[in-house]
Amino acid sequence: MKSWFQKLTDVSTVARTKEMFNEALTELAEELGFEYYAYLNLQPVGTFAVSNYHPDWQDWYFSKGFNEIDPVIHIARATMKAFTWSSENSRTVRSTRVRQFYLDAAGFGIRSGITIPVATAFRRMAMLTVASHQPSLSLKRDIDPVAAATAVAQLHVRIEQTEIEPTAKPNIGLTAKQALMLKWASEGKSMSVIADIENMTYWNVNFHMNNARRKLNAYSLPQATALATKLKLI
Repeated sequence: MKSWFQKLTDVSTVARTKEMFNEALTELAEELGFEYYAYLNLQPVGTFAVSNYHPDWQDWYFSKGFNEIDPVIHIARATMKAFTWSSENSRTVRSTRVRQFYLDAAGFGIRSGITIPVATAFRRMAMLTVASHQPSLSLKRDIDPVAAATAVAQLHVRIEQTEIEPTAKPNIGLTAKQALMLKWASEGKSMSVIADIENMTYWNVNFHMNNARRKLNAYSLPQATALATKLKLI
């Protein structure tokens, strides 16, 4: 598979748009005998995917919060090296929710695959998966861990640099008031000033700010405004 990872590095270098990435990664997946690919950038808030999985599965995946219980993600975090997986593993799973995850994925033709995780900045992780409708898989050749990690790291950097539009991401539902409070905060306004501008009490402003911060899983107001800006919520 070493030459395959070299090809992945090559296409990552020349791709410029979501369409180019999709075409190149779909072809590379098919070259290995897989139908699907999925790049997942895992963030405390703002995890997103670039994938050719069926759009309904991508929406279902995030709407059900499967990124929080996905066993493939858990294995990737625990091992931080390339590995194979199969829906046949679900037979020994005790968690009802995880079993349902496997069943739902299989319903969309996702039953086995190869996943390659890489460490990214600030102790985060991204990963590339190629997946198949086959219930299990057997590799004819071992996966070179250095070549795999290097190629996926190149892909990650390229997707970040080109700011590729995700094919799916969680829906973080800020209310209009929460978004407005964060927007004023991003403009450098204090809560007391925002209260005056919006003709609200200080405690009402604080209430909306804290709810927005919790939805964004932020530890502070500056972090919440930075995340909301990055995620284009304000």
